[in-house]
Amino acid sequence: MTTQQTAAAYKQYLEMLSPESLSDLRDYVTPEVHFADPFNDVHGVTAMRRIFDDMFEAVSNIEFKVDRMAIDRDTALMAWAFTGELRGQPIKLEGMSRITFDASGCVTAHIDHWDSATQFYIRLPVIGWLLSIVRRRAAAR
Repeated sequence: MTTQQTAAAYKQYLEMLSPESLSDLRDYVTPEVHFADPFNDVHGVTAMRRIFDDMFEAVSNIEFKVDRMAIDRDTALMAWAFTGELRGQPIKLEGMSRITFDASGCVTAHIDHWDSATQFYIRLPVIGWLLSIVRRRAAAR
């Protein structure tokens, strides 16, 4: 399979991801896969699955949609939107994933990039207030 085909299959898996489909993660990633996002940096399919398990425990009504995808050799870049409810409050995250595939089409690295300050921390009561002060002081005048 080409990187285009494997990236399309992985994209579809991510968009349909559910607690029930997590058992299929091993079909898409290598045993030593590297997964990172603003909160985590782990190696191994078990650690990656634990992060997804925690996500499904904390967030309800999850919807994940890849808006755009670009592929260069063994790497796919996926621009995405993630929505759900966290503690009864709506949450929307927009970001980009850099996903690297090995010669057999399995994911060796899945690195998520998104702005945790403006999309997550700013919503927290005390931290959000502090961040808003820092942002105002750091903004160009």
